[in-house]
Amino acid sequence: MSAIREQDMDEGRRDFLAWRDAAKELAAGAGSEAERLNIEPDMPRKQLAMAVRYSLHMLEIKAPGPGVEVRVAPWGAIKILDGPASDPHNLTPPDVIELDPDVWLRMAAGVTTWAQEKAAGRISAVGERDDLHELLPLV
Repeated sequence: MSAIREQDMDEGRRDFLAWRDAAKELAAGAGSEAERLNIEPDMPRKQLAMAVRYSLHMLEIKAPGPGVEVRVAPWGAIKILDGPASDPHNLTPPDVIELDPDVWLRMAAGVTTWAQEKAAGRISAVGERDDLHELLPLV
């Protein structure tokens, strides 16, 4: 199941690109990696939610499958990559990655990397396939 409804795709794309552009502008003025890791463009909650949902959808298209669950609370969760499907009793796949919305969007937009966010302790990842660096950035 997609993280975004079909009728919301244009709005989600617009909001994701707006977030990306604002973040890249802030990143251009950032003097250090620490500053880049704290970039969080000011965006209304609804637009932030749509940006997250749209970018998760893009990841889902790029790497379909049932093996890894990517959660960006509170706005979306998807399953990607080949591998064992969810346990039928609890529906959680063996690999789970949890991210805050701004962490996710920074990586999806190419403002920061997986390695930078992981080193900063901002990624919770469990399982054998707990690294998305080869799939990011999305744009």
